[in-house]
Amino acid sequence: MRMTKGTDLALRIAMRLAVLGDDDGAPTTRDVADAVGVPYSHAAKVVTRLQRLGVVEARRGRGGGLVLTAEGRTGSLGRIVRELEGAGDVVGCEDDPPCPLRSACRLRGVLRQAQEAFYAVLDPYTVDALVADPTGPVLLGLPLGPPPGSRPDPRAPGAVRPEP
Repeated sequence: MRMTKGTDLALRIAMRLAVLGDDDGAPTTRDVADAVGVPYSHAAKVVTRLQRLGVVEARRGRGGGLVLTAEGRTGSLGRIVRELEGAGDVVGCEDDPPCPLRSACRLRGVLRQAQEAFYAVLDPYTVDALVADPTGPVLLGLPLGPPPGSRPDPRAPGAVRPEP
């Protein structure tokens, strides 16, 4: 089983937020996108999903930014991944066209058990547990802002467009 890129990104964003203290200020979506090396548009979609799950709070205005909630910090990693991945089957038995074996196949049940075992391993872990040494210091070393030498996205709000 492989998680979607969105779930992977959501976990990386949550981990980044988990290591930042109150003194560091609340980073913006652009800050965390740059820190984890993804386009702003992808990070914005993922942050919206994390907000809906109660994992991240986005504060507006001066002094605003992203904050990992208590649920995001100490809630079950298995629950977060289940919610992000959805309840779908590992295989597409009911896809178009549907699998001709679906009425008598045992594979679907075995794969469902394997999927649940995957989530069961994640259940006791939290985002806080993921950022323990040696991961936390590496996350703290990530820059807040675009990587050196990168070019700003010309479609980003407030971006200066080059003269023609």
